Amino acid sequence: MRYCINCCIHLLPNDLHRQCFRCRGPDHNNQKCPVCKGENKIPPYADSKQMKWLAVLEVRTDHCESWNGFFCLRKGKLCSLMFGLIIMTLVMVSYILTGAKHGLLLIPSPFHYGAFASNPSLMDNESLSDMKDHYQPSKMNISYVKDYPSVKLIIDTITSKIEFVTRQRPDLEELRKQEPHMFSVIPNKFLPNSKNPCWYEEYRGNTTTDPYATNSYALYSKRFRIIFDYLRKVFWNHLYHYKDKHYRLRCLPHFYIIGQPKCGTTDLYDRLRLHPEVRFSAIKEPHWWTRKRFGIIRLRDGFHDRYPVEDYLDLFDIAAHQIQSVLRSEAGREHGKTNNIIIGEASASTMWDNNAWIFFYDNSTEGEPPFLIQDFIHAFHPNAKLIIMLRDPVERLYSDYLYFASANKSAEDFHEKVVESLQLFEGCVLDYSLRACVYNNTLNNAMPVRLQVGLYVVYLLDWLTVFSKDQILVLRLEDHASNMRYTVHKVFQFLGLGPLSEKQEALITKSPASNTRRPEDRSLGPMLPTTKAILRDFYRPFNTKLAQVLFDDAFLWKRT
Repeated sequence: MRYCINCCIHLLPNDLHRQCFRCRGPDHNNQKCPVCKGENKIPPYADSKQMKWLAVLEVRTDHCESWNGFFCLRKGKLCSLMFGLIIMTLVMVSYILTGAKHGLLLIPSPFHYGAFASNPSLMDNESLSDMKDHYQPSKMNISYVKDYPSVKLIIDTITSKIEFVTRQRPDLEELRKQEPHMFSVIPNKFLPNSKNPCWYEEYRGNTTTDPYATNSYALYSKRFRIIFDYLRKVFWNHLYHYKDKHYRLRCLPHFYIIGQPKCGTTDLYDRLRLHPEVRFSAIKEPHWWTRKRFGIIRLRDGFHDRYPVEDYLDLFDIAAHQIQSVLRSEAGREHGKTNNIIIGEASASTMWDNNAWIFFYDNSTEGEPPFLIQDFIHAFHPNAKLIIMLRDPVERLYSDYLYFASANKSAEDFHEKVVESLQLFEGCVLDYSLRACVYNNTLNNAMPVRLQVGLYVVYLLDWLTVFSKDQILVLRLEDHASNMRYTVHKVFQFLGLGPLSEKQEALITKSPASNTRRPEDRSLGPMLPTTKAILRDFYRPFNTKLAQVLFDDAFLWKRT
């Protein structure tokens, strides 16, 4: 094979060297040119310097007339092409890694986050500067505006299907048929001198019998066993003996904190239990009405043996012992003194979680649950008082996501889960009623985030079908956070609790907040402005109805 030093290209066997005009310049000497003299190889030197073959990126594309020349040309092209592809790949990898880290990628994502200049009302009239205060993206964050219009169509479809229809309340006999054992244990009349629904139940065991041997709460949870060990030690001291029989005092709660999750119920619980007249269940959030009585221990683990109502009543034995001490005292017997101790229970699932109904009750033709939690609570204690703590459903959902998501948490991941959940919810409301979708176990388990928990008015209206409005106190977390003393006093007044000393009140109101956001979750920052706009659109009609029911525009959450 012959080479031309000046052109740095391969010459085909039939090429005439004189065709290279650089070599055939005015100073060309055929006698001194090795190629012109017929030599087949020229030393790799140019301008008295050794030639770098890796710098050769051009291949002469002259027409070939022989297969040998063709394959030589093909080999040169292939080497050059491979080298170029390697360089290009390295550059692209460097670009992608650097761009992804600093938000510089120019390739659009399937989801688009950011502000929308075309619609100033998306953030409840928030200006762009307000949005920047809430969300500070990286300097070159490219927004994904194409995502919003398609999601807005989904929300519009859902909104068009919203219809608040009053549910048909089941009668007492229907409830008895569904839960005969529960009705056999809980009487329909209670002791007159107690604020709580309490009654005496005969105990047929002896001194060697463990009254809590079969309690499911003690069996399935190690942290509850210490509580039940204490109850075993004091059990016989609190039995009432009458005509050679033993009786134990049983009680149900006087009031329930029924919801919602991530709305400050834990903080309210921690403050209320500091009041000297308030006693709660032995464990916080027993979730008996919504889950344990159906055999649900952990939602991901499926069903286990159902917790009988006796296991639930055991949780109030400590409070029952204290109530019994007052009832049996001399002052109580002589003057008919009413015991001021009230029992509470705080399970944030009570208001909304009716997911298990489909597995235990006959399905209705409309796909709606024929019985709800409140039907049974009202059947046993129609005078119960209910406390509900709510917050902006948009912020509640993000807090819920941060608390329960286990890995890969980010504002972007939250956005994608919101969009997917909205699509699933839209698919349901196209075929079923709003209530059927809200209480649909399959849908609720499929949605990556719990959109349905923020539909407060749907649940509240169903509770109002069995309880009167004056039996339900609805609070806002935003008000509780800004003026804790006011909300705590409001709860005390609602429950009819006695006055406190300044020291007791200071202890209750000045304690640090409970169950706040974890530091690692706070570092993720707020949700993306686009996600917030989407969720505000979704929850707006439900908030509007809630504000109408409660006659309070604060529940519109226009500014929180």
